[in-house]
Amino acid sequence: MHSSAVGVPREERVRQSSTHEPSVRDFASYVPVGDAVSKLHNWARQGAEVVYLSSHWSVEDVREDEEVLRRYGFPEGSVLQRRPDDSYADVAERARPDVLIEDDCESIGGADEMVYPHLPDALSRRIHSIAVPEFGGIDHLPSDLAELSRF
Repeated sequence: MHSSAVGVPREERVRQSSTHEPSVRDFASYVPVGDAVSKLHNWARQGAEVVYLSSHWSVEDVREDEEVLRRYGFPEGSVLQRRPDDSYADVAERARPDVLIEDDCESIGGADEMVYPHLPDALSRRIHSIAVPEFGGIDHLPSDLAELSRF
């Protein structure tokens, strides 16, 4: 999340994002939400392959995303990005994850901006989708990978 979101309630984080508070665009200063790093490491230890989907188009911006992930010790994993004519669903279709965790995009339009609602039917039946509240983190998700796939 953006750096000015630290220490404020989720609703304020969403407001900051929707009103384009300056740190929202300072991607290099982003910080993890809650205990996301240890949650992802826990899943990785259980055999999950962690793959990240960047919102950025440019190689330079994706490198910033990768640097933020390294800085905070997130598990290693590919950082995927859209091609010029791609939607997020196109990227997910190529990646074909077993579980897709995404936020509900509350500050930028909700379901219209999410991945899962735009997947082809055959793929949406195969991918287990979990939507979390934007800026709410993943701390509440099950620690057990088998439980996560049923959550």
